[in-house]
Amino acid sequence: MNIEDFDFDLPEELIAQTPLKDRTASRLCVLDKQTGQIEHRHFSDIINYLRAGDCLVLNDTKVLPARLYGIKEDTGAKIEVLLLHQEEGDNWEVLVKPAKKVKEGTVIDFGDGLLKAVCTDIKEHGGRTVKFSYDGIFYEILDELGEMPLPPYIKEQLSEKDRYQTVYAKEKGSAAAPTAGLHFTNELLQQIKDKGVEVIFITLHVGLGTFRPVSVDSVEEHTMHSEFYRMSQKASESLNNAKAEGRRIISVGTTSTRTLETIARDNNGVFVETSGWTDIFIYPPYQYQAIDGLITNFHLPKSTLIMLVSALAGKDEVLHAYREAVRERYRFFSFGDAMLII
Repeated sequence: MNIEDFDFDLPEELIAQTPLKDRTASRLCVLDKQTGQIEHRHFSDIINYLRAGDCLVLNDTKVLPARLYGIKEDTGAKIEVLLLHQEEGDNWEVLVKPAKKVKEGTVIDFGDGLLKAVCTDIKEHGGRTVKFSYDGIFYEILDELGEMPLPPYIKEQLSEKDRYQTVYAKEKGSAAAPTAGLHFTNELLQQIKDKGVEVIFITLHVGLGTFRPVSVDSVEEHTMHSEFYRMSQKASESLNNAKAEGRRIISVGTTSTRTLETIARDNNGVFVETSGWTDIFIYPPYQYQAIDGLITNFHLPKSTLIMLVSALAGKDEVLHAYREAVRERYRFFSFGDAMLII
């Protein structure tokens, strides 16, 4: 399958640069995966498409303010550091700019000595391992010094850090937000629960690889990045009960979807308490084992995310919905509008 099969024309002005003040005010494109029928709604209408007994699965990962600006201790050169993931203790895998200035032994100073990092290893892909030193609590210092690592297609500064965070974010570890969840408020989630929908939380820490473009012509040759996931015993029991009783499982976001499908695939369709790393790559004609519906944002042309969505609702149907969304002037990507496939 060729990567060009997942292309569509997207005017640059439709890439949302800032979030809406009201999270639920986003538009909602509803795509019936059986008939291909499209409806245009607002996100607050999502409750009308959910039924009592449904399981709504959300990713409770929390985005770290993972972009730090420091200076090289010996020369005063400016260095940008982006945290990718914690390896052990105070050791982190990071990206640095400019990379050529950071060699093994390089010490970087942040916040006039509030936080320091020494480079201990250079990775094959050009990343670095650094060890941080500080007095106090690392995450509190990171909250003070760090910035949210917004996607490369967002050029505007974010005035409120929490707006690139879901209202239910809990487990620290992501380098990017699970953006489908940005549309929910606590009030809307309570209305959903009051309707009899079971709300379930799982965790997948989103890596920056989610923004990496596909660089091969043949889809099958693409290698996915790995991301850490976790499912609790409580979540697995709830999801297995729903499956056994024929109730729908509706995933919020491609991150929740990849976690659910990884666990179902690895355990013959059964959910279990587990954690690990997944590099699952979902594209047509993948047969879904875990989910019945999906709430997601609008994704980049030729991305692995639009391939995942196409595997659920059909490539032609999804691209038709995307072209209609462009005509209707929907807002795209992280701070943009939403789609429900059901």
